Amino acid sequence: MADHGGDHEKHESAAESLIDKITDKFHSSDSSSSDSDDDEGIKSAAAAVKGKIYRLFGRDKPVHKVLGGGKPADIILWRDKKVSAGVFGVATAIWVLFEVLEYQLLTLVCHLLILALAIIFLWSNASTFINKSPPKIPEVILPEDIVLAVASGIRIEINRALAILREIASGRDLKKFLAVIASLWVLSLLGSCFNFLTLIYICFVLLHTVPVVYEKYEDQVDAFAEKAEAELKKQYAVFDAKVLSKIPRGPLKDKKFL
Repeated sequence: MADHGGDHEKHESAAESLIDKITDKFHSSDSSSSDSDDDEGIKSAAAAVKGKIYRLFGRDKPVHKVLGGGKPADIILWRDKKVSAGVFGVATAIWVLFEVLEYQLLTLVCHLLILALAIIFLWSNASTFINKSPPKIPEVILPEDIVLAVASGIRIEINRALAILREIASGRDLKKFLAVIASLWVLSLLGSCFNFLTLIYICFVLLHTVPVVYEKYEDQVDAFAEKAEAELKKQYAVFDAKVLSKIPRGPLKDKKFL
């Protein structure tokens, strides 16, 4: 009887130890799952905080992607310094040639054609005397599909610009209307100070300098832009309350154009 009692106690202790091990395992799995849930929560909170960070013009992509990516974005952001410096140097040389030296475009084209034709003509006639093969002049033909693609792209952009102008002139968005008027006024002032080629060169220089500086100091620029935008909104609210809200407006009617 004593042996039976001892065996029974051994079985009970073994069962209790097995239950304790299973419980500990469940507790450890619950703690690990809770830790993983905490990690997921931290990650999601960090992503939400990162998404709330103010970015200039509300962008959610890197500067390289905003500029279209690829080779043009690499040139603008000076990823390949030799190519970017070459493009910048050619643009500067063209501006110096036409603006500083006051060289005319038609005169330049005619002089280049005279030089090219004279070289090829003399080479073709002198090849018989110097026992060399005449130059092979390539036949240049513009492909029809490229010309049609360019024309189609220009047509699409012109139609898009006309649609934007129509939407602005419809009077539905006063804020956008005032922004466009102010932008055109600034452009008119710039046009009175610079000629067209100089204005294009200034835009080219800004395109090759501003994105690089912004990419390098985007956090500081975004913080400053956020404060500036908040101040502009505040001033616009005051202007709207004191001036724009007092302007009488008639009911807007949608007009259908065939």
